[in-house]
Amino acid sequence: MNDKIKAYVGAMLVVALAVASYGVLVYVQAYAKNVNPSGYRSFSVTGEGKAVAVPDVAQFNFSVITEGGRDIATLQKTNTDKVNKALDFVKGQGVDSKDISTQSYEVQPRYQYSSCYTGTCPPPQIVGYTVQQSVEVKVRDFGKIGNLVSGVVDNGANQVSQLTFTVDDPAAVQDQAREEAIQKAQAKARAVARSGGFGLGDLLSIDEGYNYPQPYYAYGMGGSEIKSDVSIGGGNAPAIEPGSQDMVITVTLRYEIR
Repeated sequence: MNDKIKAYVGAMLVVALAVASYGVLVYVQAYAKNVNPSGYRSFSVTGEGKAVAVPDVAQFNFSVITEGGRDIATLQKTNTDKVNKALDFVKGQGVDSKDISTQSYEVQPRYQYSSCYTGTCPPPQIVGYTVQQSVEVKVRDFGKIGNLVSGVVDNGANQVSQLTFTVDDPAAVQDQAREEAIQKAQAKARAVARSGGFGLGDLLSIDEGYNYPQPYYAYGMGGSEIKSDVSIGGGNAPAIEPGSQDMVITVTLRYEIR
């Protein structure tokens, strides 16, 4: 009887040890996958999504530059009066104050240099100053861009530059391109799994790359002068076409093989 009990107990111990060993093995495998996702048998697929970004905001800078003698206060007042006149025109065209911002304000000396052929040359002398203020304007009604570009010069600006077109809030366009990219990658993953004869497991990782459209410069390259009071002031307003650009997002999905 004792031998039978011993044999039974021994068998139960063997079974218990086997169950425990299996549980430990499963736990170790699961833990290994958690701390080391590369331990999965996996594969990756890539999808590309594209959405058209139509600019809804135009931006341009205008500058007022005043040169004069050594009376800085008078120069500043003269320049400020010209800037205010241009700003009054811009606001009169319906541009909100929040879309107008000063980008720079500078007071720079102007020097006179002596022509010295012999002997010691005297240091350059300050003969006057130049005051310059640059203002950025955002335009949401594209029908007014031409008149604004022409009008600021007619109202005191010396330069207009960097006319660009951008998307004020690109998030919606990005989401559209991203959704298309993910759907294409998912469809490709299902096709690969079918062709390979294996099951599609959990999504292990997702990586994203993008090619967002840069601001579109309507004239020349960024920063080039597009208008001056000498060449265009008082003329017809230029025709402006904002165009469109593609926003491209690429996603890479990595799946577990089952």
